[in-house]
Amino acid sequence: MQDPSPIRPPGHRDVLAIAIPMTLGYMTTPLVGLVDMGVVGRLGDPALIGGVAVGSVICDVVFTTFNFLRSGTTGLTAQAVGRGDRAEIDAALLRALVLAAATGLVTMLAAPLAVSAGTRVFGGSAAVQEAMSTYVLIRLLGAPLVLTNFAIFGWLLGLGRAGAGLLLQTILNGVNMAAAVALVIGAGWGVAGAAVAAVLADAVALAAGLILVGAIRRPRRPWPERRAVFERQALTAMLAMNRDIMIRSFVLLAAFAFFTRQSAAQGDVVLAANAILEKFFLFGGYFLDGFAAAAETFVGRAVGARRRAVYDRAIALTTMWGFVLALAVATGLYTAGPGLVALMTTSEPVRATALAYLVWAALTPLAGVLAFQMDGVFIGATWSRDMRNMMLLSLLVYLAAWALLTPAFGNDGLWVALLVFLGCRGLSLGWISLRRARETFGAAAAP
Repeated sequence: MQDPSPIRPPGHRDVLAIAIPMTLGYMTTPLVGLVDMGVVGRLGDPALIGGVAVGSVICDVVFTTFNFLRSGTTGLTAQAVGRGDRAEIDAALLRALVLAAATGLVTMLAAPLAVSAGTRVFGGSAAVQEAMSTYVLIRLLGAPLVLTNFAIFGWLLGLGRAGAGLLLQTILNGVNMAAAVALVIGAGWGVAGAAVAAVLADAVALAAGLILVGAIRRPRRPWPERRAVFERQALTAMLAMNRDIMIRSFVLLAAFAFFTRQSAAQGDVVLAANAILEKFFLFGGYFLDGFAAAAETFVGRAVGARRRAVYDRAIALTTMWGFVLALAVATGLYTAGPGLVALMTTSEPVRATALAYLVWAALTPLAGVLAFQMDGVFIGATWSRDMRNMMLLSLLVYLAAWALLTPAFGNDGLWVALLVFLGCRGLSLGWISLRRARETFGAAAAP
């Protein structure tokens, strides 16, 4: 591993050097969902589309609940880079890998419980539930692979290794998409083929990730001793941060699960249409996550080095670029939306319903850009308690907006409530970041 680069205020080129590769990598993630929906949608059965949509939400709830293995590792690693602590850089990875293996095995064994809970929470027709069960039971077999990949990816991002992160994301999602087409359409495996493709992709990506870790650490040197990896203070700090991020992630996914449940309550056609449009939102979100990743890296280094100038510059540049990109993504989604909907399903009722609500999906990048960017800031700074609290507050606002709007406006009201939720998250985090920055850098800001 090379010595950490000097800690200085980033410029546009520095931010883009991380954001562009990560954006390209993140962009392929929602494309997996689009391909899964597309290949299943070509079968022409709205129930199968709805089943994959619900199954995907359940798996997202499970995996995103443990996304702290990615984000927590990024923040702690970036701060170790800022301090120039090479031993702690390696120890952060090892702690994350141990935790990923343990939680992954538990998650795999709990797959039947996830199916049972999903059936009770989401409901839907018998055909939707059958497709959902098939997808989830197979998909969660790969839980240890998914969570270990989270840890490795977070470590790479904490180091600022955007190129390595892009390579891993490209391998993961490229294998997934190719296998989904081959297994669902080519082999005729249906919903099961989409789930098997995801597990296969996770295995290939893990092998590639382990090779990258070995290459980055050259010239080889001993790993930290066991007592350093499990040092009580560091382990307690990691677990506390991971707890807060887990709660925050669970609440976030619960909000989207609620969206899917309310979609299902309106019938299979609305469920399928909203599921397709939600993939558009995820596409825009992952697109914006490239600048959130840059914020994680530079804010983490700034906090580790106690450099307020680095922090301020990272905030300014990632915010500016985030809003520029959000406008471009929103415009692109609205313009290309009709063609994408036509590609993703052959069902005319689903097509017509999706087009009726396309404008709301196109607005989600603009409503959510500050939330994505602030997530990166708070992850890099490891201000995890505030992330948790503001997420809970935003959920309450979301539910209140839904209760007020849906009786009068139906599915339009459901989408507007989602936009309110995204906006509230960004504004609340932005407000509280001002105070946290003063507390963190107050003494260190003086010459």
